[in-house]
Amino acid sequence: MENNNPNYVYNSVVQLDDSEAASRKYLGKVFTWMFVALGISAFCAFEFATNANLMSLIVNPVAGGLTGLGYVAIFSPIAFSFVISFGFNRISYPIMLFLFVAYSVAIGISLSIFGLIYTASSIFTVFLSSALVFGIMAVAGYKTSMDLTKFGSILYMIFIGAFVVSLVNFFMGSAQLQYIISFVFVALMIGLTAYYMQMLKRIGAGIEYGTDSSKKLVIIGAFVLYTTFINLFMSMLRIFGGRR
Repeated sequence: MENNNPNYVYNSVVQLDDSEAASRKYLGKVFTWMFVALGISAFCAFEFATNANLMSLIVNPVAGGLTGLGYVAIFSPIAFSFVISFGFNRISYPIMLFLFVAYSVAIGISLSIFGLIYTASSIFTVFLSSALVFGIMAVAGYKTSMDLTKFGSILYMIFIGAFVVSLVNFFMGSAQLQYIISFVFVALMIGLTAYYMQMLKRIGAGIEYGTDSSKKLVIIGAFVLYTTFINLFMSMLRIFGGRR
């Protein structure tokens, strides 16, 4: 249950003549931080999933439900998302970087719960499949000459609706509705990956490097792509993951 809101970044970029080199430089930094975040999340997920003492901090070993810390791990990424998304002009680069790292830690801890539900082999297989789909759509978004702005805006509005429904269903506990929502999220994340890549490509061509703002835009870009991939992975896991 994550939230993306990248539209505001356009307000912080002065669009210059399109430069392939500038876009590649920017996207290279974006993907570097995205991979760092994925590594942090994978490490945290593995540590909690394989350590019974750590897992007991988020899942009650007797009752089987989430502990208070478990609910914090599940819902804190939403708070991080809003702070990172809407605090661009209010917080400094070091603080934004710290929030992004803390966000990836929280995501990793929450992902460890999937280790109790799905087999390790299916998690690994779905992760590779998600990475392949994400990579294909990222390349498509980077290469396409079609303007995806309107298309992406529509997808984002649908995403907000699906996110609210999934949040409500978290408390309702309808397995059938969650299954349907997962299909919707997969379709949305596939389309949004292409849209975000095109958006970030254009942002990269207009960045004035060396400023505090440009450093924050790199973190914002990494946050957007990282969150999109995590949503894609979790949705595909709910559909295709083999349960224990």
